[in-house]
Amino acid sequence: MQTKAYAAHASSSPLAPFSLDRREPGADDVAIDILYCGVCHSDLHAARGEWPGMRFPMVPGHEIVGRVTAVGDEVTAFKPGDIVGVGCMVDSCGECPSCEEGEEQYCEGEHGFIQTYNGAMKGGGENTFGGYSGSIVVKDSFVLKIRHKEADLAAVAPLLCAGITTYSPLRHWGIMPGEKVGIVGIGGLGHMGIKLAHAMGAHVVAFTTSPSKREAALALGADEVVVSKDAAEMAAHAGTFDFILNTVAASHNLDAFTSLLKRDGTMTLVGVPSEPHPSPNVANLIFSRRAIAGSLIGGIRETQEMLDFCADHGIVADIEMISMQDIDAAFDRMLKSDVKYRFVIDMETLKQAA
Repeated sequence: MQTKAYAAHASSSPLAPFSLDRREPGADDVAIDILYCGVCHSDLHAARGEWPGMRFPMVPGHEIVGRVTAVGDEVTAFKPGDIVGVGCMVDSCGECPSCEEGEEQYCEGEHGFIQTYNGAMKGGGENTFGGYSGSIVVKDSFVLKIRHKEADLAAVAPLLCAGITTYSPLRHWGIMPGEKVGIVGIGGLGHMGIKLAHAMGAHVVAFTTSPSKREAALALGADEVVVSKDAAEMAAHAGTFDFILNTVAASHNLDAFTSLLKRDGTMTLVGVPSEPHPSPNVANLIFSRRAIAGSLIGGIRETQEMLDFCADHGIVADIEMISMQDIDAAFDRMLKSDVKYRFVIDMETLKQAA
């Protein structure tokens, strides 16, 4: 099945119209017309060849919301007309301990999980193409049900990456009502972290380097806002946090935040800096049994749990809708942090693409 798309043909060129062939649905496949696709910082880094192993042409996009158009003979969970989502994965080995435990994002198979784009298709070296396209065909076990209202569907798209990236560590470290939780950074990931931790009943403290973001963070659901450059504001919270979720992808001093943790507190990192963080003060960890941890996305089961949680609590991302033709301008604005807080492509505009 041929479908229109936008692709990076080389790391140095703007994204441009592209045609690709989607496979005919197999017995366990779901065919989806894409309605909306979120724009992730990963899309920018990948399309501009800033990470190793990028293959071109590349069709980015792993925050996909669409409508089912056809299903394979063995598919029972979905039917044509259903509104569904596809996130960062479209397959995994299915046999390793991580996959068997529903943690496909940590697949230990030969190639790890198969990415929605820039991933080797199972059984061959063919590149996978993502959501900056008119349609996609995905194995049913990697398709997610969406229960949000039709009017919210565009703002649901970023939940498939930004939502699960922040939900998974909050769940894994067992955030409970009344616990004090810090969210470092108020961007695409951080704004979701604030919303989710607030909905879980935590006392949420947002950390920002920008005093101008104070009111925005409070509006998102933060109970307090701390300007991390203000030593007095930081010192006032020393040793009081149960958990800190650090979403910042730039290299920075982790000690400033680990010293805010209680005994046995954990700070989990979800941003990957281009340059390593300065080495943390080990004594700061040892003498209070604190931990610095990391977290990726979530498995399919947990991603479905996150979508249901968000539907039940009326949570969506704060977005700015763009046309497919404006993607490179959006990339440039993302580099300047000029978006509150995620871009989402209206894929209807792809039909007008030259």
